[in-house]
Amino acid sequence: MQRAGRHGRQPPEGGPMENGMGQEPGTPEPAATTGPAAPRAPRARPRLVFHTQLAHGSPTERIEGFTNVKELYAKIAEVFDISPTEILFCTLNTHKVDMQKLLGGQIGLEDFIFAHVRGETKEVEVTKTEDALGLTITDNGAGYAFIKRIKEGSIINRLQTVSVGDSIEAINDHTIVGCRHYEVARMLRELPRSQPFTLRLVQPKKAFDMIGQRTRSNKSPGEARVASGKETLRLRTQGPAVLEEGPSPSEEEAAQRVDDLLESYMGIRDSDLASTMVEVAKGSPSVAQLAQGLDSVLGEFAFPQEFVAEVWAAVCHPKGDKE
Repeated sequence: MQRAGRHGRQPPEGGPMENGMGQEPGTPEPAATTGPAAPRAPRARPRLVFHTQLAHGSPTERIEGFTNVKELYAKIAEVFDISPTEILFCTLNTHKVDMQKLLGGQIGLEDFIFAHVRGETKEVEVTKTEDALGLTITDNGAGYAFIKRIKEGSIINRLQTVSVGDSIEAINDHTIVGCRHYEVARMLRELPRSQPFTLRLVQPKKAFDMIGQRTRSNKSPGEARVASGKETLRLRTQGPAVLEEGPSPSEEEAAQRVDDLLESYMGIRDSDLASTMVEVAKGSPSVAQLAQGLDSVLGEFAFPQEFVAEVWAAVCHPKGDKE
């Protein structure tokens, strides 16, 4: 299957820059003047246009005008004439199920978006012989939780039908669509040992050339962010999306440490959540104030005090720093 490329495409003269910013059509150049400078009219917000494809193969389309992940999925669904609920997750700059390239809360202005849609549904019976199943869960921000990592040698790793990228649709016929990743991880932790249970999974639709690793247990230093050091579009749950500079190397490292803590304590990975926690921690001079800040911003998580202390230490006093 031949894929549509992104090279060689030129924006219309005077139109928006594709996958970036451009001057609105018809915007006049400022006139020269020798007198006192007249007040400038407010500059129109630049249009941001992104290229997108369906990961299993499709023509290239363009989308714009979204401020959060749900609106992004709706825009993608509209141009491909599918339902937004068909989209499991998106990756940036690769059509493969690559968990290091997941779309999170930020998109680089040059990023190409690939949407992974629902494929086959499968049911797997699992017996919990250990406390940990060996799963790391994340979610797409629009109601679907899915498997981001499978630990080598774990219970799930021994089940050949379960793969990274599979969406968890139900546990013992109890639907979990609409649940956050931490809720799904807690449900799985609370399942009793030695008692079989059933997972209903939905795998992403695959093209014939989508061959990759079944598990991803190695952590990538660059996993937490895209377009490091470049301007990005930050998507927000509430309010408009904003353009901002990409995180600094120290902020990326801090977010990676917090993401590792999220996996260790809660069985989830969420780079956008980790970055939010870093922002709160940087403005908190003590563990107690960090706990208050996290409660006000992320109260639904009910983070334990021990975890909050580790986050504060990871951001404010990482190992290797001199006092």
